[in-house]
Amino acid sequence: MAVFEWEGRSQQGDLKKGILNADSVEHLRSLVRRDGVFLTKAGEKAEEKAGAGLRPGKKVKRTLIGIFTRQLATMINSGLPLVQSLDALSHQLENASLRAMTGVMKEKIEGGARFAEAMQDFPNCFDELYVSLVVAGEEGGMLDTILVRLANYIDKTEKLKKKVKTALIYPSSIVVVAVGVVLILLLFVIPVFERMFASFGKALPLPTQIVIGVSNLVKAGILYFVAAAVVGAFALRRYYKTDGGRRTIDKLVLKIPIIGVLLQKASVARVTRTLATLLTSGVSILESLTIVARTAGNRVIEDSLVRARADISEGRSISDPLKESMVFPPMTIQMIQVGEATGALDTMLNKIADFYEEDVDNLVSNLTSLLEPVIMIVLGVILGALIIAMYLPIFQLGSVVG
Repeated sequence: MAVFEWEGRSQQGDLKKGILNADSVEHLRSLVRRDGVFLTKAGEKAEEKAGAGLRPGKKVKRTLIGIFTRQLATMINSGLPLVQSLDALSHQLENASLRAMTGVMKEKIEGGARFAEAMQDFPNCFDELYVSLVVAGEEGGMLDTILVRLANYIDKTEKLKKKVKTALIYPSSIVVVAVGVVLILLLFVIPVFERMFASFGKALPLPTQIVIGVSNLVKAGILYFVAAAVVGAFALRRYYKTDGGRRTIDKLVLKIPIIGVLLQKASVARVTRTLATLLTSGVSILESLTIVARTAGNRVIEDSLVRARADISEGRSISDPLKESMVFPPMTIQMIQVGEATGALDTMLNKIADFYEEDVDNLVSNLTSLLEPVIMIVLGVILGALIIAMYLPIFQLGSVVG
């Protein structure tokens, strides 16, 4: 299947143009004829073969999916049928992959498929949560409402993800710069001083000897250190892909000071927001927990949700197994208990998500403010120690030469 740019005339003589996926020009002609358009010109877009945008593994940025969802919801809410809404989007979307997928989904719906079924060919763009909510929207006759909820959900989860990334990237970048500066000093600057000190003919101060020894060690073993780091990273990645490895690493991550708390709160916010969205849309609690467990982002939290689902299927409340897991904060458990008692669990889950998203935002701001001076002090101490160690012989130059 290829992507064609086409032009045509309606029965009233109006010029029509657009982009469609078709097997051939004849196939394209039959597609536009359904809309009462007579094809006059068609050309295949060589740079946009359908396979480039329609591979099931092809990913589209989550933010673009959110924009697509909101635009589709607006069109449907305005009274446009689903097929016409998708057709309009397939012509105006800027992302080529998403535009091509929209065209394919439109064709499948025209062929008798449901919207959710058409989405299932693109699992990396429309995940299980998305498809389940669309199914609920189609069955309940409120697809536009569900799409608005989905768009809001995507917006909030992406903002939360961005905040967490900001909190992790900032200190990481500072550390990388610090390590780079230290390596430059050890590999290039200190050897110059070493050659200069060799002409003094006397023993150097102990700090200077230590720094020179470290410099020589780094120069001699830099390739081994890099190779060890690459192999270690590869082995860690392979280990994380195993069931036990992911569980062990995710458990350790939650115990990291400050960072572990941040990731736990972010996971709680994501889990409660997802569960609230599913329950509000009419998805059953058992099915919702199955979906939520896969979106938790941490294997420890995922395991607690799986156990909670098993206990709920046996008649227990949702708060009890979550409390026993010792993973969710006490306040979360208490608010869930209140939601269950009042019959407003979805509302309470949204409030929990709002609270923790704001808490994550504050924690990120505080973390940045706290880490910046700490990192600068540590970096200053390391660089200062190196500089002082190398200038000690110069300070003592008079006595050394004499």
